Amino acid sequence: MAKSQKLMAVVLETKRLLLRHLEMEDVDAMFAVIGDPIAMQYYPQPFTRDDAVRWIDRNRQRYHGDGYGLYAVVLKASGEVIGDCGVVRQMVEGMPEMEVGYHIQRKHWARGYATEAARACLSMAFEKFDVEKVISLIRPENMPSRRVAERNGMKVERQIMRAGLPHLVYAIKRGEYEQT
Repeated sequence: MAKSQKLMAVVLETKRLLLRHLEMEDVDAMFAVIGDPIAMQYYPQPFTRDDAVRWIDRNRQRYHGDGYGLYAVVLKASGEVIGDCGVVRQMVEGMPEMEVGYHIQRKHWARGYATEAARACLSMAFEKFDVEKVISLIRPENMPSRRVAERNGMKVERQIMRAGLPHLVYAIKRGEYEQT
């Protein structure tokens, strides 16, 4: 895909990042995240390369069906895809919720990229999709993801069981976000 075409798929821009639609050419970059046993230690298991293809395809379907999904997180300085971040529709205890999610390659952890990308996605959810609340589903022992949520003003709303595992539901409401 030509660079000019890819720029047209940019959804959000931050100081250091571009968030754009995932493309099949991103499969290796996404597999570097979701196939990493350490990065995915809070999931039931890491994903295969074929799973990474399906991951991208599912998000491309979300762009068309929902108007949003998880986006490729691209470093502006190098053009490298370092993971994904975006918003997805989730059913939580029978209720539809909008979740902000993020997955960053381990070699790029602890640089604030997930926080920066998630903050841009929270803004998009409140401004473009006019939701009253955004959540993040996070395993209680996943302290790095919890810190990202907390740095963006999210607070634990409750604990639920999901896929047989305990998850914290972090949430932020429109009025709370506008104050952060």
